[in-house]
Amino acid sequence: MDFLTGRLKIIDRHIIGKYLGTFIYTLTIFVVIIVIFDLSEKLDDFLRNNLSFWQVVSLYYAGSIPFYVNMLSPLINFIAVIFFTAKMADQTEIVPILSGGVSFNRFLRPYFISAFIIFAANLAANLYILPYTNTLKNTFENTYVKQGNPSVKGQIHMKLDKNTYIYIDGFDNKTKIGTKFILDNFDGDVMRKKIVAESITWDSTKRSWRLSNYTIRNIDGLKETFINGGDKKKDTILDMRPDDFSAYDNIYENLSNRELSDKISKESVRGSGIMNDLLFEQYKRYLQPLSAFVLTLIGVALSSRKVRGGVGLPLGIGIFLSFGYIVLNQFAKMFSIKGGIPPLFAVLLPTILFGILGYVLLRKAPK
Repeated sequence: MDFLTGRLKIIDRHIIGKYLGTFIYTLTIFVVIIVIFDLSEKLDDFLRNNLSFWQVVSLYYAGSIPFYVNMLSPLINFIAVIFFTAKMADQTEIVPILSGGVSFNRFLRPYFISAFIIFAANLAANLYILPYTNTLKNTFENTYVKQGNPSVKGQIHMKLDKNTYIYIDGFDNKTKIGTKFILDNFDGDVMRKKIVAESITWDSTKRSWRLSNYTIRNIDGLKETFINGGDKKKDTILDMRPDDFSAYDNIYENLSNRELSDKISKESVRGSGIMNDLLFEQYKRYLQPLSAFVLTLIGVALSSRKVRGGVGLPLGIGIFLSFGYIVLNQFAKMFSIKGGIPPLFAVLLPTILFGILGYVLLRKAPK
Protein backbone atom coordinates (compact mmCIF):
# COMPACT_ATOMS: atom_id res chain seq x y z
CA MET A 1 0.00 0.00 0.00
CA ASP A 2 2.87 2.38 0.84
CA PHE A 3 4.49 1.47 -2.49
CA LEU A 4 1.29 2.32 -4.34
CA THR A 5 0.82 5.57 -2.39
CA GLY A 6 4.38 6.57 -3.16
CA ARG A 7 3.85 6.17 -6.89
CA LEU A 8 0.57 8.11 -6.93
CA LYS A 9 0.84 11.83 -7.50
CA ILE A 10 -1.45 14.43 -5.96
CA ILE A 11 -3.56 14.58 -9.12
CA ASP A 12 -3.93 10.76 -9.03
CA ARG A 13 -5.19 10.78 -5.46
CA HIS A 14 -7.46 13.71 -6.27
CA ILE A 15 -9.12 11.93 -9.23
CA ILE A 16 -9.35 8.54 -7.47
CA GLY A 17 -10.95 10.19 -4.45
CA LYS A 18 -13.48 12.03 -6.63
CA TYR A 19 -14.20 8.92 -8.70
CA LEU A 20 -14.80 6.49 -5.82
CA GLY A 21 -16.47 9.08 -3.63
CA THR A 22 -18.95 10.08 -6.36
CA PHE A 23 -19.53 6.42 -7.23
CA ILE A 24 -20.34 5.36 -3.65
CA TYR A 25 -22.47 8.44 -2.95
CA THR A 26 -24.52 8.09 -6.17
CA LEU A 27 -24.89 4.33 -5.74
CA THR A 28 -26.20 4.80 -2.20
CA ILE A 29 -28.81 7.33 -3.34
CA PHE A 30 -30.02 5.08 -6.18
CA VAL A 31 -30.24 2.01 -3.91
CA VAL A 32 -32.24 3.93 -1.29
CA ILE A 33 -34.67 5.15 -3.98
CA ILE A 34 -35.10 1.64 -5.42
CA VAL A 35 -35.66 0.12 -1.97
CA ILE A 36 -38.36 2.72 -1.23
CA PHE A 37 -40.18 1.95 -4.51
CA ASP A 38 -39.71 -1.80 -4.02
CA LEU A 39 -41.08 -1.61 -0.47
CA SER A 40 -44.17 0.29 -1.63
CA GLU A 41 -44.76 -2.29 -4.36
CA LYS A 42 -44.36 -5.37 -2.14
CA LEU A 43 -45.82 -4.01 1.11
CA ASP A 44 -49.15 -5.79 0.51
CA ASP A 45 -47.30 -9.12 0.08
CA PHE A 46 -45.40 -8.56 3.33
CA LEU A 47 -48.58 -7.72 5.26
CA ARG A 48 -50.61 -10.55 3.73
CA ASN A 49 -48.04 -13.09 4.91
CA ASN A 50 -47.74 -11.49 8.39
CA LEU A 51 -44.01 -10.98 8.01
CA SER A 52 -42.15 -9.10 10.73
CA PHE A 53 -39.78 -6.21 10.03
CA TRP A 54 -36.79 -8.42 10.86
CA GLN A 55 -37.95 -11.17 8.47
CA VAL A 56 -38.29 -8.69 5.62
CA VAL A 57 -34.84 -7.21 6.30
CA SER A 58 -32.96 -10.46 6.95
CA LEU A 59 -34.70 -12.70 4.40
CA TYR A 60 -35.33 -10.26 1.57
CA TYR A 61 -33.44 -6.98 1.66
CA ALA A 62 -30.24 -8.65 2.85
CA GLY A 63 -30.34 -10.42 -0.51
CA SER A 64 -31.97 -7.82 -2.75
CA ILE A 65 -29.71 -4.86 -1.87
CA PRO A 66 -26.51 -6.64 -3.09
CA PHE A 67 -28.49 -7.60 -6.22
CA TYR A 68 -29.45 -3.95 -6.84
CA VAL A 69 -25.88 -2.79 -6.19
CA ASN A 70 -24.55 -5.27 -8.74
CA MET A 71 -27.25 -4.41 -11.29
CA LEU A 72 -26.74 -0.64 -10.95
CA SER A 73 -22.95 -0.71 -10.79
CA PRO A 74 -22.35 -0.13 -14.55
CA LEU A 75 -24.96 2.64 -14.64
CA ILE A 76 -23.61 4.41 -11.55
CA ASN A 77 -20.00 3.90 -12.63
CA PHE A 78 -20.71 5.67 -15.90
CA ILE A 79 -22.71 8.51 -14.35
CA ALA A 80 -20.08 9.08 -11.64
CA VAL A 81 -17.22 9.37 -14.16
CA ILE A 82 -19.15 11.74 -16.41
CA PHE A 83 -20.41 13.88 -13.52
CA PHE A 84 -17.13 14.65 -11.79
CA THR A 85 -15.05 14.76 -15.00
CA ALA A 86 -17.48 17.19 -16.66
CA LYS A 87 -17.40 19.26 -13.48
CA MET A 88 -13.58 19.31 -13.60
CA ALA A 89 -13.71 20.39 -17.25
CA ASP A 90 -16.31 23.08 -16.50
CA GLN A 91 -14.09 24.47 -13.72
CA THR A 92 -11.10 24.45 -16.11
CA GLU A 93 -9.15 21.87 -14.11
CA ILE A 94 -8.34 19.53 -17.00
CA VAL A 95 -6.81 22.08 -19.40
CA PRO A 96 -3.98 23.09 -16.99
CA ILE A 97 -3.21 19.41 -16.35
CA LEU A 98 -2.82 18.63 -20.05
CA SER A 99 -1.06 21.96 -20.74
CA GLY A 100 1.45 21.17 -18.00
CA GLY A 101 2.89 18.30 -20.03
CA VAL A 102 0.73 15.47 -18.76
CA SER A 103 -0.31 13.22 -21.65
CA PHE A 104 -3.93 12.18 -22.00
CA ASN A 105 -2.92 8.54 -21.46
CA ARG A 106 -1.19 9.53 -18.22
CA PHE A 107 -4.30 11.50 -17.25
CA LEU A 108 -6.34 8.29 -17.69
CA ARG A 109 -4.23 6.30 -15.22
CA PRO A 110 -6.09 7.22 -11.98
CA TYR A 111 -9.38 6.56 -13.76
CA PHE A 112 -8.33 3.03 -14.63
CA ILE A 113 -6.94 2.42 -11.14
CA SER A 114 -10.40 3.33 -9.80
CA ALA A 115 -12.05 1.20 -12.49
CA PHE A 116 -9.86 -1.74 -11.46
CA ILE A 117 -11.00 -1.37 -7.82
CA ILE A 118 -14.65 -1.45 -8.95
CA PHE A 119 -13.92 -4.35 -11.32
CA ALA A 120 -12.28 -6.38 -8.52
CA ALA A 121 -15.17 -5.65 -6.12
CA ASN A 122 -17.78 -6.67 -8.72
CA LEU A 123 -15.88 -9.83 -9.65
CA ALA A 124 -15.53 -10.89 -6.01
CA ALA A 125 -19.22 -10.18 -5.42
CA ASN A 126 -20.26 -12.18 -8.51
CA LEU A 127 -18.20 -15.21 -7.50
CA TYR A 128 -18.54 -15.35 -3.73
CA ILE A 129 -21.30 -13.07 -2.40
CA LEU A 130 -24.17 -12.85 -4.90
CA PRO A 131 -24.88 -16.62 -5.16
CA TYR A 132 -25.64 -16.60 -1.41
CA THR A 133 -27.56 -13.30 -1.31
CA ASN A 134 -29.49 -14.20 -4.48
CA THR A 135 -30.59 -17.40 -2.74
CA LEU A 136 -32.09 -15.30 0.07
CA LYS A 137 -33.80 -12.92 -2.35
CA ASN A 138 -35.13 -15.49 -4.82
CA THR A 139 -36.30 -17.94 -2.15
CA PHE A 140 -38.22 -15.14 -0.45
CA GLU A 141 -39.78 -13.96 -3.73
CA ASN A 142 -40.72 -17.47 -4.85
CA THR A 143 -42.31 -18.19 -1.47
CA TYR A 144 -44.12 -14.97 -0.59
CA VAL A 145 -44.29 -12.73 -3.68
CA LYS A 146 -44.82 -15.13 -6.60
CA GLN A 147 -47.51 -17.17 -4.91
CA GLY A 148 -49.87 -16.71 -7.86
CA ASN A 149 -47.28 -17.99 -10.32
CA PRO A 150 -47.32 -21.67 -11.28
CA SER A 151 -44.74 -23.74 -9.38
CA VAL A 152 -45.31 -26.91 -11.40
CA LYS A 153 -43.08 -27.79 -14.33
CA GLY A 154 -44.65 -30.24 -16.76
CA GLN A 155 -43.61 -32.67 -19.50
CA ILE A 156 -40.06 -33.23 -18.22
CA HIS A 157 -37.74 -35.35 -20.34
CA MET A 158 -34.21 -35.84 -19.04
CA LYS A 159 -31.18 -38.02 -19.73
CA LEU A 160 -29.49 -39.01 -16.46
CA ASP A 161 -26.56 -40.80 -18.04
CA LYS A 162 -25.72 -42.38 -21.39
CA ASN A 163 -28.08 -45.32 -20.73
CA THR A 164 -30.86 -43.88 -18.54
CA TYR A 165 -33.77 -41.62 -19.48
CA ILE A 166 -36.59 -40.34 -17.29
CA TYR A 167 -39.96 -38.69 -17.86
CA ILE A 168 -42.10 -36.84 -15.30
CA ASP A 169 -45.53 -35.60 -16.27
CA GLY A 170 -45.44 -32.80 -13.72
CA PHE A 171 -43.22 -31.74 -10.80
CA ASP A 172 -44.36 -29.39 -8.02
CA ASN A 173 -41.41 -27.37 -6.69
CA LYS A 174 -43.22 -26.55 -3.45
CA THR A 175 -44.19 -30.08 -2.41
CA LYS A 176 -41.21 -31.74 -4.20
CA ILE A 177 -43.59 -34.33 -5.69
CA GLY A 178 -43.65 -35.51 -9.28
CA THR A 179 -46.48 -37.38 -11.00
CA LYS A 180 -46.40 -40.21 -13.57
CA PHE A 181 -42.72 -41.05 -13.35
CA ILE A 182 -41.10 -43.29 -15.99
CA LEU A 183 -37.50 -44.50 -16.11
CA ASP A 184 -36.03 -46.36 -19.10
CA ASN A 185 -32.62 -48.00 -18.95
CA PHE A 186 -30.94 -49.16 -22.16
CA ASP A 187 -27.94 -51.20 -23.17
CA GLY A 188 -27.21 -49.67 -26.54
CA ASP A 189 -30.54 -49.84 -28.38
CA VAL A 190 -31.93 -52.61 -26.18
CA MET A 191 -34.14 -51.77 -23.19
CA ARG A 192 -33.01 -53.51 -20.00
CA LYS A 193 -35.27 -51.98 -17.35
CA LYS A 194 -38.43 -49.92 -17.15
CA ILE A 195 -39.76 -48.38 -13.97
CA VAL A 196 -43.19 -46.75 -13.84
CA ALA A 197 -44.52 -45.01 -10.72
CA GLU A 198 -47.64 -43.05 -10.00
CA SER A 199 -45.61 -40.47 -8.08
CA ILE A 200 -42.03 -39.71 -7.06
CA THR A 201 -41.17 -37.69 -3.94
CA TRP A 202 -37.90 -36.11 -2.82
CA ASP A 203 -36.86 -37.11 0.70
CA SER A 204 -34.61 -34.28 1.89
CA THR A 205 -33.58 -36.22 5.01
CA LYS A 206 -32.30 -39.31 3.18
CA ARG A 207 -31.46 -37.26 0.07
CA SER A 208 -33.11 -39.90 -2.09
CA TRP A 209 -36.31 -40.37 -4.10
CA ARG A 210 -39.35 -42.37 -3.01
CA LEU A 211 -41.52 -44.13 -5.59
CA SER A 212 -45.22 -44.80 -4.91
CA ASN A 213 -47.44 -47.37 -6.69
CA TYR A 214 -44.60 -48.54 -8.85
CA THR A 215 -43.92 -51.38 -11.27
CA ILE A 216 -40.54 -52.64 -12.46
CA ARG A 217 -39.83 -54.61 -15.65
CA ASN A 218 -36.42 -56.26 -15.95
CA ILE A 219 -35.67 -57.45 -19.49
CA ASP A 220 -32.94 -59.98 -20.30
CA GLY A 221 -33.35 -61.02 -23.91
CA LEU A 222 -36.51 -63.12 -24.11
CA LYS A 223 -36.75 -63.32 -20.33
CA GLU A 224 -38.71 -60.74 -18.38
CA THR A 225 -39.41 -60.31 -14.69
CA PHE A 226 -42.20 -58.08 -13.50
CA ILE A 227 -42.46 -56.55 -10.02
CA ASN A 228 -45.67 -54.88 -8.95
CA GLY A 229 -45.09 -52.71 -5.91
CA GLY A 230 -48.80 -52.06 -5.42
CA ASP A 231 -49.31 -49.69 -2.52
CA LYS A 232 -45.73 -50.15 -1.34
CA LYS A 233 -43.10 -47.43 -1.50
CA LYS A 234 -39.55 -47.80 -2.76
CA ASP A 235 -36.55 -45.57 -2.01
CA THR A 236 -34.07 -45.13 -4.81
CA ILE A 237 -31.06 -42.94 -5.53
CA LEU A 238 -31.08 -41.12 -8.86
CA ASP A 239 -28.65 -38.57 -10.24
CA MET A 240 -31.15 -35.69 -10.14
CA ARG A 241 -32.36 -33.10 -7.64
CA PRO A 242 -35.55 -31.02 -7.28
CA ASP A 243 -33.67 -27.96 -8.53
CA ASP A 244 -33.31 -29.72 -11.88
CA PHE A 245 -37.06 -29.29 -12.36
CA SER A 246 -37.44 -25.74 -11.12
CA ALA A 247 -40.29 -23.76 -12.67
CA TYR A 248 -38.61 -20.48 -11.69
CA ASP A 249 -36.24 -18.64 -14.04
CA ASN A 250 -34.06 -17.23 -11.25
CA ILE A 251 -32.81 -20.58 -9.92
CA TYR A 252 -29.44 -20.38 -11.72
CA GLU A 253 -28.50 -17.15 -9.92
CA ASN A 254 -28.56 -19.09 -6.64
CA LEU A 255 -25.91 -21.62 -7.64
CA SER A 256 -22.37 -21.34 -6.33
CA ASN A 257 -19.56 -21.52 -8.90
CA ARG A 258 -18.95 -25.16 -8.06
CA GLU A 259 -22.64 -26.05 -8.31
CA LEU A 260 -22.90 -24.15 -11.58
CA SER A 261 -19.92 -26.02 -13.06
CA ASP A 262 -21.35 -29.37 -11.91
CA LYS A 263 -24.72 -28.52 -13.42
CA ILE A 264 -23.08 -27.61 -16.73
CA SER A 265 -21.24 -30.95 -16.75
CA LYS A 266 -24.48 -32.84 -16.10
CA GLU A 267 -26.40 -30.80 -18.66
CA SER A 268 -23.86 -31.74 -21.35
CA VAL A 269 -25.10 -35.31 -20.84
CA ARG A 270 -28.77 -34.65 -20.14
CA GLY A 271 -29.48 -32.16 -22.90
CA SER A 272 -32.59 -30.82 -21.18
CA GLY A 273 -32.38 -27.46 -22.98
CA ILE A 274 -30.95 -25.21 -20.25
CA MET A 275 -27.30 -25.19 -21.33
CA ASN A 276 -27.45 -21.63 -22.70
CA ASP A 277 -28.96 -20.38 -19.42
CA LEU A 278 -26.18 -22.01 -17.42
CA LEU A 279 -23.34 -20.88 -19.69
CA PHE A 280 -24.67 -17.32 -19.84
CA GLU A 281 -24.78 -17.18 -16.03
CA GLN A 282 -21.24 -18.55 -15.77
CA TYR A 283 -19.72 -16.20 -18.36
CA LYS A 284 -21.63 -13.22 -16.94
CA ARG A 285 -20.06 -13.66 -13.52
CA TYR A 286 -16.54 -13.43 -14.92
CA LEU A 287 -16.90 -11.03 -17.86
CA GLN A 288 -19.52 -8.42 -17.04
CA PRO A 289 -17.29 -6.66 -14.45
CA LEU A 290 -15.08 -5.69 -17.42
CA SER A 291 -17.70 -3.03 -18.15
CA ALA A 292 -16.02 -0.88 -15.47
CA PHE A 293 -13.05 -0.24 -17.81
CA VAL A 294 -15.12 0.29 -20.96
CA LEU A 295 -17.63 2.67 -19.39
CA THR A 296 -14.85 4.59 -17.64
CA LEU A 297 -13.10 5.10 -20.98
CA ILE A 298 -16.30 6.35 -22.62
CA GLY A 299 -17.12 8.59 -19.67
CA VAL A 300 -13.72 10.33 -19.67
CA ALA A 301 -13.62 10.74 -23.45
CA LEU A 302 -17.16 12.11 -23.48
CA SER A 303 -16.90 14.60 -20.63
CA SER A 304 -13.29 15.83 -20.59
CA ARG A 305 -14.06 18.65 -23.05
CA LYS A 306 -15.49 21.89 -21.66
CA VAL A 307 -18.85 22.58 -23.31
CA ARG A 308 -21.40 25.36 -23.12
CA GLY A 309 -24.09 24.57 -20.58
CA GLY A 310 -21.83 22.94 -17.96
CA VAL A 311 -22.27 19.32 -16.90
CA GLY A 312 -25.89 19.00 -18.06
CA LEU A 313 -25.26 17.86 -21.65
CA PRO A 314 -22.52 15.26 -20.89
CA LEU A 315 -24.54 13.95 -17.95
CA GLY A 316 -27.67 13.60 -20.11
CA ILE A 317 -25.74 11.75 -22.80
CA GLY A 318 -24.13 9.56 -20.14
CA ILE A 319 -27.47 8.57 -18.60
CA PHE A 320 -28.84 7.75 -22.06
CA LEU A 321 -25.81 5.60 -22.93
CA SER A 322 -25.75 3.84 -19.57
CA PHE A 323 -29.40 2.84 -19.87
CA GLY A 324 -28.62 1.75 -23.42
CA TYR A 325 -25.88 -0.51 -22.05
CA ILE A 326 -28.28 -2.13 -19.55
CA VAL A 327 -30.96 -2.63 -22.24
CA LEU A 328 -28.39 -4.14 -24.61
CA ASN A 329 -27.35 -6.54 -21.84
CA GLN A 330 -30.95 -7.70 -21.43
CA PHE A 331 -31.45 -8.13 -25.17
CA ALA A 332 -28.20 -10.10 -25.41
CA LYS A 333 -29.38 -12.43 -22.63
CA MET A 334 -32.76 -12.94 -24.29
CA PHE A 335 -31.23 -13.67 -27.70
CA SER A 336 -28.76 -16.10 -26.10
CA ILE A 337 -31.40 -18.06 -24.17
CA LYS A 338 -34.23 -17.89 -26.71
CA GLY A 339 -32.52 -17.09 -30.00
CA GLY A 340 -29.56 -19.44 -30.03
CA ILE A 341 -26.75 -16.84 -29.93
CA PRO A 342 -23.62 -18.36 -28.30
CA PRO A 343 -23.63 -17.33 -24.60
CA LEU A 344 -20.00 -16.18 -24.62
CA PHE A 345 -20.66 -13.84 -27.55
CA ALA A 346 -23.90 -12.60 -25.95
CA VAL A 347 -22.10 -11.71 -22.70
CA LEU A 348 -19.25 -9.94 -24.53
CA LEU A 349 -21.43 -8.15 -27.12
CA PRO A 350 -22.31 -5.05 -25.02
CA THR A 351 -18.70 -4.69 -23.87
CA ILE A 352 -17.37 -5.03 -27.44
CA LEU A 353 -19.82 -2.51 -28.93
CA PHE A 354 -19.29 0.03 -26.17
CA GLY A 355 -15.53 -0.61 -26.32
CA ILE A 356 -15.56 0.40 -30.00
CA LEU A 357 -17.59 3.49 -29.11
CA GLY A 358 -15.08 4.32 -26.36
CA TYR A 359 -12.15 4.02 -28.80
CA VAL A 360 -13.85 6.37 -31.30
CA LEU A 361 -14.62 8.92 -28.59
CA LEU A 362 -11.07 8.64 -27.22
CA ARG A 363 -9.63 9.52 -30.63
CA LYS A 364 -11.75 12.69 -30.67
CA ALA A 365 -11.12 13.67 -27.06
CA PRO A 366 -9.06 16.85 -26.44
CA LYS A 367 -5.41 16.07 -25.76
